Amino acid sequence: MENSLFGLTEGQIAQFGLTFGVGAFILYMLFIVLNLALESKAGKFGTFIIFLVLSLGMLGFVAKNIIQWVLGI
Repeated sequence: MENSLFGLTEGQIAQFGLTFGVGAFILYMLFIVLNLALESKAGKFGTFIIFLVLSLGMLGFVAKNIIQWVLGI
């Protein structure tokens, strides 16, 4: 058997960690952004702007995964 842990190769473990680990981190960051918006009493428009600006990087990560899935890479 190749070098594996619980029957998974190093590449499979890295892909799992990247997908679910970073996904969980993104959810945690969204919670932080929501908490920031509530504590600053930003209002509806301010909360929208905070989510828009601080979430663009997360949107890029999600878009990359969707593009890879569609292209079958």
